[in-house]
Amino acid sequence: MKKVAVYPGTFDPITFGHIDVIKKALKLFDKIIIAVSDGTNKNYLFNSLERIQLIKKALFVDLRFDKKKIEVISFTSLTTDLCKKYKSNIILRGLRAVSDFEYEFQLAGMNRKLNNNIETIFLMSDVENQIISSRFVKEIVRLKGDTKKFTTKSTIKSLKEKYE
Repeated sequence: MKKVAVYPGTFDPITFGHIDVIKKALKLFDKIIIAVSDGTNKNYLFNSLERIQLIKKALFVDLRFDKKKIEVISFTSLTTDLCKKYKSNIILRGLRAVSDFEYEFQLAGMNRKLNNNIETIFLMSDVENQIISSRFVKEIVRLKGDTKKFTTKSTIKSLKEKYE
């Protein structure tokens, strides 16, 4: 039986921090469902369809990841319902710093209360990518700074186009 993990997030845009988590998860799981949140509680730069395209270009064109091991979707449901749909009992989350932990700890607890068969697994990106956040990447691009250390070429191109 295939081991599937669901990696939910906003990915607005995808960064090398997210990509590190995906690389590590691919060593542990047969398939990763990258679930792009389409909730209304955030002010996104890119809509969910654009974010899906950014992720696909970054992973499959820029970095040549295996398309058979990754599926990119959008969702508006509870993450636990998404897990049920994809027959997964694993929610994958990335941790950057201690400041992430409190929120992620609460989220993992709530998901566990919603479905006690689901485990949340936390993976950390490599040290050099732990400080990267989508918010900072957007700000650097908006101010015409260099972001090649933070995300892929296709993502940078899309960000620059969005701000022009």
